[in-house]
Amino acid sequence: MRIVIAGGHGQIALRLERLLSARGDEVAGIIRNPEQGDELRAAGAEPVLLDLEFASVEGVAAHLQGADAAVFAAGAGPGSGTARKETVDKAAAVLFAEAAVRARVRRFVVVSSMGADPAHQGDDVFDVYLRAKGEADTYVTRQDALDWTILRPGALTDEPGTGQVRLEAHTGRGPIPRDDVAAVLAELVDTSATAGLTLELIGGSTPVSVAVKSVAGN
Repeated sequence: MRIVIAGGHGQIALRLERLLSARGDEVAGIIRNPEQGDELRAAGAEPVLLDLEFASVEGVAAHLQGADAAVFAAGAGPGSGTARKETVDKAAAVLFAEAAVRARVRRFVVVSSMGADPAHQGDDVFDVYLRAKGEADTYVTRQDALDWTILRPGALTDEPGTGQVRLEAHTGRGPIPRDDVAAVLAELVDTSATAGLTLELIGGSTPVSVAVKSVAGN
């Protein structure tokens, strides 16, 4: 498969790139800082220099041509203000989805956030973030041309992955190592039977591959 990842230098994305390239997939990661290119190459991914805050649908679609799947893993980051929650977490996700439709890439996986909700109230940065993610997710779920899956992890940690997760429509809150989020994403990209599902993910007791298979087609 050829898989294009938006936010290719993110902590989850780099882990995902290593997993995908190790299993023989062709991976491209979209980045806006050319200095990050070597890290992507080390992870087995082809760096694609493109700023999603300023790119056009046509420009993004050109890089998605011929891809089998697209993964939106970009984010403004914890140090950013409310404005970039709108331009990255919402607008860039919408742009990437529009570009996937334009390029006829059906499989589309989004790394969202637990608690994402377009109706979330509040004006603090995290409130705006959850609202922006919710609005982006809602847009994606309305695209009939996409076989979308929305993944909403719990509290992300840098603990080593266990390969054991809980993946359901509603899990309740809990921590999840980034390693295990990447492992689940690698399975989701390859499992189109999870299309149309919004899933929450926390640490658990079910092996990743079994957890993905158990929700597929639900």
